[in-house]
Amino acid sequence: MSKRVSILGAGSWGTALASVLAKNKQEVLLWSRDQGQIERIRATGKNADYLADYVLPANIQLSADLAAAVDFADIICFVVPTKAIRTLASQVANLLKDRTSDRSVPVIMHASKGLEQGSHLRISQVLADSLAGLDYRGVVVLSGPSHAEEVVREDITAITAASQDDEAARLIQTLFSNDFFRVYTNTDVIGVELGGALKNIIALGAGALVGLGYGDNAKAALVTRGLAEISRLGVAMGADPLTFAGLSGVGDLVVTATSPHSRNWQAGRAIAQGQAVKEVEGGSRMVVEGISTAIAANELAAELEIDMPITQAIYDVVYLEKPIRQVINNLMRRKGKGEVSMASQLADASRENN
Repeated sequence: MSKRVSILGAGSWGTALASVLAKNKQEVLLWSRDQGQIERIRATGKNADYLADYVLPANIQLSADLAAAVDFADIICFVVPTKAIRTLASQVANLLKDRTSDRSVPVIMHASKGLEQGSHLRISQVLADSLAGLDYRGVVVLSGPSHAEEVVREDITAITAASQDDEAARLIQTLFSNDFFRVYTNTDVIGVELGGALKNIIALGAGALVGLGYGDNAKAALVTRGLAEISRLGVAMGADPLTFAGLSGVGDLVVTATSPHSRNWQAGRAIAQGQAVKEVEGGSRMVVEGISTAIAANELAAELEIDMPITQAIYDVVYLEKPIRQVINNLMRRKGKGEVSMASQLADASRENN
């Protein structure tokens, strides 16, 4: 089964996903709004801005023409930073209005991770809002523990395709799966999106611990208690707690909070070593989603009255410029309490279902 897939966003992850599809003999078009970037990829066969040493499969089509990308596609995949999703989706919506009636209804999917600032909407909600009134299938969310650098060298990777449209999720599973890239399906879009977004905040903290010279004990404590925070907020927003024990929960958190490949981990380390947040954000071509997501998560926690002390601490460091060692000390000296973990939430959920 061959489908035409347009990947909107030629960063590292968009490029990696296009590569997987190309190796699976799908028809794939990689779009970037930057004509110069497209011309450089076409001339060298490499996306040197993001994956310098990787030669792209020759059957990936390239374009900076959004209208051509939308017209090409049976499946439209958004892989741009969260802050760019609404604008791009609105442009796509205008183009979809002009598609002829004899074209198949497109499947909409995304592989981005974040929450919209101000509205606190998940990306699938932003897409649904932007595409309201149009005929499409999905939205499918592709998320999980996945470094682009490892995917392009065909390291084993397993992620999740989540959608309320089971058929659309299974389609994405079929198109992307191969010997090194395995896709599971899930119907819990809320949990999958929140897991992917919120883990970036914890990854900032994990990088900061490394930058300060702390060891494995501290990192383990941060990741474990961070997962408890993610699951608390997720459940309050309607997610299935079991999702956070899966690939888009603990899996994505572990890979992002423990690897130098992670831009959020790198950013946290740089901030802990004294680099200004604006310098960290401006010094990379890739967006550090955890920095902006920390605002949305902190506001959501306050609105829903969810206890998220680690998220609050990271927000205090990044946005209120509080001394990082003092913030850590405050966390450690919080009033003693019993451990309320993700495991206890899973047990509660199991009792409710029996």
